[in-house]
Amino acid sequence: MTLTQEEAHRLFEYKDGVLLWKERPRSDFKTDWAWKQWNQKYSFQQSGSCAGKYVNVSINKIKHQVHRVVFLMQHGYISEVVDHIDGNRQNNKIENLRAATHTQNLQNSKIPKHNNSGCKNVVWHKQRKKWAVRLVLNKKSKSYGLYVDLELAELVAQEARNLNFGQFARDF
Repeated sequence: MTLTQEEAHRLFEYKDGVLLWKERPRSDFKTDWAWKQWNQKYSFQQSGSCAGKYVNVSINKIKHQVHRVVFLMQHGYISEVVDHIDGNRQNNKIENLRAATHTQNLQNSKIPKHNNSGCKNVVWHKQRKKWAVRLVLNKKSKSYGLYVDLELAELVAQEARNLNFGQFARDF
């Protein structure tokens, strides 16, 4: 069963990036008594827990990512990907969420941990002993040149990201 906007509004109240339970679905409990007790005790308490990268909430024994539920409640549909604009997966404020494709979400990613330059899209070219600027566009690597100076390479990479990725360009 797919979660609908109406069901989400029945179950939750959205407040400043947080979902507060209005009531839990009956199917999450074995008895009516347990369901009533839970709803009396925990109504309007914060929902969700952070197990892994995202805050999740269980509805009808199915795990949902809170940012996707918030997006559904506000926009009435679920995008292919819901992107966190600031890159903080715990910040589920509606103004920090936007519809995106998988590719756009990757463009908004942070610097990979294995990056040795400290700059996005800048890598050390061992043979030439220079900094290389590369972006992945349409699943193909595109080179933007080799540079002796790391700062110049970083500026070229920023310009290339801004030109190709637009609002999804991230420099850090």
